[in-house]
Amino acid sequence: MKVSRLHSWCLSPSRARAIQENLASQVRLERMPEAIDLVAGADAAFCQGQVLAVVVVVKLPELSVVEESWARVPLRFPYVPGLLSFREGPALIAAFRRLKTRPQAVIFDGQGIAHPRRLGLAAHLGLWLGLPSVGCAKSLLCGQFSPPGPRRGDGSPLVYQGRQVGVVLRTRDGIKPVFVSPGHLADIESAAQLVLSCAKRYRLPEPTRLADILADRLKR
Repeated sequence: MKVSRLHSWCLSPSRARAIQENLASQVRLERMPEAIDLVAGADAAFCQGQVLAVVVVVKLPELSVVEESWARVPLRFPYVPGLLSFREGPALIAAFRRLKTRPQAVIFDGQGIAHPRRLGLAAHLGLWLGLPSVGCAKSLLCGQFSPPGPRRGDGSPLVYQGRQVGVVLRTRDGIKPVFVSPGHLADIESAAQLVLSCAKRYRLPEPTRLADILADRLKR
């Protein structure tokens, strides 16, 4: 699939932060279309000085796999909290460019606007892809919340600096919640609905769960 080029990935951490602050103003929070049936899940792993990025496209509602794509790119950006997208981004974009199927939405294993500069992985790469994007993280990066109720679908607001930036969402009864935040071309409500529609059997949405499984297999 075609992917726009927004900037170079060869940057210093200070320049990367400046780019985040600039791009954050371009993120559009809006309700996703109702009729989405092709959803990609994206995940990345680190192995022997490389970033292994995997994208799995599934079809709703059955969550059957339509296409898989992956790419290995040398790791060139240091570990800096809040700059994960600059570490994983080049490999993920390479994996998306190898897709023949253009998804209608993407779920990333990471944050959307629930980020100190409101440009986590899902928001940043959503701008590159020009697609509705959602961050579904396993842990908290920033913000405060009250625990959601115990049943599937229960959620509580995730608030950062006085603004709701996501929802802490229970995807299975009695199981630890996930942290959902919109990236680009999505809003909080539709982001949570997409994650729930893709998380029918497990805690994590099926597209990112399958991407994680494939990444582990490729690493081995």
